[in-house]
Amino acid sequence: MIDRWKIFPDREERLEELGRDLVNAGYLRGDYLLSSGVATSYYFDKYLFETKPGILRRLAAFLAELVPANSDRIAGPELGAVPILTALALETGLPFVIVKKHRSGSGQTLVAGELYQGERVTVIEDVISTGSEALRTAREVGGLGAQVLGILAVLDRDEGASEKLAAAGFHVSSLFRRAELGL
Repeated sequence: MIDRWKIFPDREERLEELGRDLVNAGYLRGDYLLSSGVATSYYFDKYLFETKPGILRRLAAFLAELVPANSDRIAGPELGAVPILTALALETGLPFVIVKKHRSGSGQTLVAGELYQGERVTVIEDVISTGSEALRTAREVGGLGAQVLGILAVLDRDEGASEKLAAAGFHVSSLFRRAELGL
């Protein structure tokens, strides 16, 4: 007889395994300069874990559990959050919008995709450090008349992003915190 618990480990074991896989795939040591301008001795290269289907699929499944049930749509910044948005949209059935960094030549909105006034939107981010990109995304979405339910990140580097975003009035949650990964 097959022991189904060995085939389907419990949620916490699967989450811990995913955390180890994120670290193994994307955690780099060295001298780095983050997009915020902060120098650091380590870096999480989101593309090293977001481009692996086995990791991305599991990320979407766990993130889907954290998306508020009353969300009408998800949103995230280009380029880094796009793979996660896509996988999460497929997992949840929620449509998404991409918040661009720069306006196109025609001066149109920074949001790619459909976004309607009054929609309830959850902002998705990959790795948050200072929270600046997540804050910019949430403000852009809110500025177009949507209600931002919160910001959900794959990884919080524990460098003040959660506090900064909360001080700006946003609920913040993350699948992993740096400290929880033993780093």
